Amino acid sequence: MPYSSNEDLPPSVRDHLPSHAQDIFRAAFNNAYDEYRGDPRQEEIAFRVAWAAVKKHYHKVGDRWLPS
Repeated sequence: MPYSSNEDLPPSVRDHLPSHAQDIFRAAFNNAYDEYRGDPRQEEIAFRVAWAAVKKHYHKVGDRWLPS
């Protein structure tokens, strides 16, 4: 399901990503979720797209996500 705000994101995203990275994740997820409407793997694909978008701008060092 699309997320209307960062507060709606799952804890695995909300509790680990900085605010800007959450914005990127949410926008990418929502766009992909809409684009793949009707696909039985819609949500799975949207999560993959969202994480890929975050990884274009952030990288993980230990347990922290830092801007690239």
